[in-house]
Amino acid sequence: MGQYDMTLGTLLVGIFFNTYLFGIVTYQFALYYRTKFNDRLHVKCMVLILFIIDTVHSVGVIYMGWVYAVTNFNQPSALGYELWPYPFTPIGTAAAALITHLLLGDRIWRLTGNTPLYVCIVILALITFSLGVGCGIWAWIIHVIAELPRIKSIVIAWLSMQVFLDTLITAVLSITLTRAKTGYPPSDTVVRRLIRGAIQTGLFASIFALGDLICFFALPSSFMYAMFATPIGRIYSNTLLDTLLVRKSLRVQLSSSAFERTSRLMGWVPSDIQQPLSATTTNIHLEVHQDIQENADATSFDADGKNNAPLA
Repeated sequence: MGQYDMTLGTLLVGIFFNTYLFGIVTYQFALYYRTKFNDRLHVKCMVLILFIIDTVHSVGVIYMGWVYAVTNFNQPSALGYELWPYPFTPIGTAAAALITHLLLGDRIWRLTGNTPLYVCIVILALITFSLGVGCGIWAWIIHVIAELPRIKSIVIAWLSMQVFLDTLITAVLSITLTRAKTGYPPSDTVVRRLIRGAIQTGLFASIFALGDLICFFALPSSFMYAMFATPIGRIYSNTLLDTLLVRKSLRVQLSSSAFERTSRLMGWVPSDIQQPLSATTTNIHLEVHQDIQENADATSFDADGKNNAPLA
């Protein structure tokens, strides 16, 4: 019975944490659509798909927890068989990861103009997604949890690819944006916020994916790895939405013209620019610094306190 209690307890911890994160991302989804950013249509559609996936999965795992902990209370044999939210977890996680990777890959392309790198990220994202879906389908067919070690090889390949891709995207975005720093506090503040979003998107998801991988490798017949696997999709949604909602504070710090230019450079909103900006690491600074200079020129005063701004 002790093993049963520990197994059920670890599963419930993952479900409770996932439910907590779902509450946060639900608020973020509402804030995103209420703020009415002028984002490209495909960005809005991807955010909506994320919300649907998060809702279906979160409701499903709550139902699963109820069946295991309430309906079949003190029936250890019930934990030996999967309910549909269990194999759906890798599928939902893979879908959330794919959306995140594609959006961040597009951002890298717009920042660097490196088309081969962008194509490589897209291919790796599709491979990772396929492996995750394969894990879910195979687990659905097996049905018996004690036999899940049979898919150990594909699980290891999926989670390893996911961690590698998260690390690659985080490193490229961080390095690219770090090069935009020039020592001017206003522009560096913008860059630091963008770097923070890039790091947290890959870092937290990678930590939970590694926990999932280690626990599945060491204890494949238990629910221990489910404690890490269940909330990974919500972590992707939470961190990705944070990178989109950061514009709410940037809009306050920058003038409308500088905010609009930065939004186009980052690919947040539609732009009439047909080619990526290969020098965006410099352009982010130039756009923000230009705004600073324009504001300084408009409010400059001479030693006698007279306004020296040129007349229109």
